[in-house]
Amino acid sequence: MTENGSDRISPTPQHYAPRWSDDTREPPPDTGDEREALTTSLDWHRATFELKCAGLTREQLSERAAPPSELSLHGLVRHLAGVERWWFRIQLAGEKVPLLYYSDEDPDQDFDTLTGDAGEAFAVWHEECERSRRIVAAADSLDVTGTRRSTGGPISLRRILINMIAEYARHNGHADLLRERIDGTTGM
Repeated sequence: MTENGSDRISPTPQHYAPRWSDDTREPPPDTGDEREALTTSLDWHRATFELKCAGLTREQLSERAAPPSELSLHGLVRHLAGVERWWFRIQLAGEKVPLLYYSDEDPDQDFDTLTGDAGEAFAVWHEECERSRRIVAAADSLDVTGTRRSTGGPISLRRILINMIAEYARHNGHADLLRERIDGTTGM
């Protein structure tokens, strides 16, 4: 029954958001268990971010294209590499590795200090994503916990995956706006 009490079925829309022209992403499956749903969704968001950056020059990747914001795609990739390391390697796996692009004296250096080559930043991000995937694959269940550094309490792999999906979704929105400002390219 519809809201007004009729048995009419809502029509299927014929026009959807336009896709990226050279979209090679594998969509997450419509069915599956919780682990598959979370990990494939995270990988889809990672691929979405990469797609939003594809085909741009190093200069364009570093362009702060939406003033007064200081965001750039180069800064976002540095930030996402650091986030991957923070959640999966440091908090979940307990690895003793340094933070990327962060210090208490300069907490926004991932966005503010665009030293180094954008291509190198993407290589670091790819490496961190791959390490994250290995850590997740080795976990016996989504209930495996690490230590949330801000509280000292436990945090589950499930919660970390949810946090990461939200992180990528937020920054993919930023990447959409930046990319459109850089060269007019749009798409889902």
